[in-house]
Amino acid sequence: MSKAYWIAHVDVNDPERYKDYVATAKPAFEKHGARFLARGGACRALEGQGRARNVVIEFPSMQAALDCYHSPDYQAAKAIRVTVADAEMVVVEGFGD
Repeated sequence: MSKAYWIAHVDVNDPERYKDYVATAKPAFEKHGARFLARGGACRALEGQGRARNVVIEFPSMQAALDCYHSPDYQAAKAIRVTVADAEMVVVEGFGD
């Protein structure tokens, strides 16, 4: 079974309220085996429009990544995020292990 990755590019408009998103999302990530590989570190856009914050989250499988996203815990967090940040997010299946 291949791992899967959430890749998010985010501009945070309200840093204080974004902390509520992070705290609310944490249980969903824990329940679905998420492991943060990159989380808002220094970045440099090489091509195209970049965003200030970039996140890569590893999941044990595509199904775990999708289950996390659609879980009630994450949907509660998403309801906060969409009011305080602009983002694009994809889930990508890895190849092999």
